[in-house]
Amino acid sequence: MSTFPGSPRLLKGGIALLDPDTGTVQQILPLQYNPDTLTRSLKIKGVGAESGDHIEALRLIGPPAETIKVEAEIDATDQLEVADTQATQMGLHATLAALEMMVYPSSAHLMANNSQASFGMLEIAPAETSLTVFIFGPRRIVPVRITEFSITEEAFDPNLNPIRAKVSLGMTVLTVDDLGFDQKGGGLFLAYLQTKEQLASQNKPGTLGTLGIGGI
Repeated sequence: MSTFPGSPRLLKGGIALLDPDTGTVQQILPLQYNPDTLTRSLKIKGVGAESGDHIEALRLIGPPAETIKVEAEIDATDQLEVADTQATQMGLHATLAALEMMVYPSSAHLMANNSQASFGMLEIAPAETSLTVFIFGPRRIVPVRITEFSITEEAFDPNLNPIRAKVSLGMTVLTVDDLGFDQKGGGLFLAYLQTKEQLASQNKPGTLGTLGIGGI
């Protein structure tokens, strides 16, 4: 069946993994299907919010702590219908493994740490992961840390390979407070914030009459 030529191109959300120093793109992990909902929460960082200090009540000490939660569906049915080699042999194993590797240190790093520990080294450097960037359209490109990750495998082929699954991701937005101004991630956050400012400036303001009052 041919697609109507005037139909819009559907953008996919997903995750990009970047080298934290150079900003080079290492891997792109698009979501097969865009989630139906995206939940965001903002925890405001205010001065004197807990002490009740009225002098500092209107001051902000930094960007709010923003969290994002999405639930994405992954299904190998279409690939199985056309006898895709990866889908028929492994189901969704490769796709799920690529997502899971975002939160695993590499086996090489673990073995290197074990080797160093066996030689009596007391300080073992934690593994540095790639810079994770959540992308949900051109106006939402934001560096994040994965804080929650769950997979629900819902169907399997005769070899017990998963062929349908739901992936739930919880992410904390990384700001310039976390990444600094000179790193690639810090620049991405500033661009994300500037996009918010531009969008906010285009919002049509209301009037006091809309609220049923003549003045404050």
